[in-house]
Amino acid sequence: MSRRIIHSEQAPRAIGPYSQAVAAGGAVWLSGQIPLDPATGELVGGDFEAQARRVFDNLAAVASAAGSSLAGAVRVTIYLTDLGQFATVNRVMSEYFREPYPARVTIGVAALPRGAAIEVDCILVP
Repeated sequence: MSRRIIHSEQAPRAIGPYSQAVAAGGAVWLSGQIPLDPATGELVGGDFEAQARRVFDNLAAVASAAGSSLAGAVRVTIYLTDLGQFATVNRVMSEYFREPYPARVTIGVAALPRGAAIEVDCILVP
C-alpha cells in the first residue's frame, strides 16, 4: 500500500517523529492536534473554548492540505484533561461539523503534551 505524507504550514509542525497526516488506503489519518499556534509553536492563550477552536482550525488546515475538509471526517477522537468541558467541546465542534456527523469518542486523560487541555485527531475519507 502506498502512503502520501500530508503537511500544512497553516498547522503547527509535528513536535515528535510523526507526520501531520498520512493518506493511505483511500483515507487520510490526521495526527492529534493540540492548541498550538502555527506561527509560534506555542499554546494559544485564552479560555478552553479558544483552545478548542485552535485545535479544530489546525485539523481543518491539515485536511485542506490533503485536498479535503472536515466534512470528510468519518471518525473523530477527542482527548480532554477535564471531562467537565464536554458541553463546550460539543458547542465548538458544532461550528466545524454538519450532519451527518462523524463517529466520535471522547476520552478523559490525565495529561496531554505541552500541558494542553484538549487534543483531537480524526480520520477522513475525502
